[in-house]
Amino acid sequence: QVQLVESGGGLVQAGGSLRLSCAASGRTFSSYAMGWFRQAPGKEREFVAGISWSGVSTYYTDYVEGRFTISRDNAKNTVYLQMNSLKPEDTAVYYCAARRYGSSWSQEGMDYWGKGTLVTVSS
Repeated sequence: QVQLVESGGGLVQAGGSLRLSCAASGRTFSSYAMGWFRQAPGKEREFVAGISWSGVSTYYTDYVEGRFTISRDNAKNTVYLQMNSLKPEDTAVYYCAARRYGSSWSQEGMDYWGKGTLVTVSS
């Protein structure tokens, strides 16, 4: 069992930056690939970024590539999402998720989810 708790959300102006954190419980954090997803008002939840268990491989959706950076610290059981050059369309609840096996970044492929943290980007 893995419990995930996101933090770091808030209100920021367009062009600004935020860093989200996701703290995981359990001693097997380093065995899990980790992902960030988001759900904007009135829209489906979507994949944003993912990182392999080792941190060597990272994955991004096209509309955040070059602006967002995912990283992890296995010693601290924490995964991060550095978000730069934020746009109003980045406004969403951001969720952290963990996957033990497989390679899919679909929502169905994730095993555990946090409750989310709200990011609001004003224009």
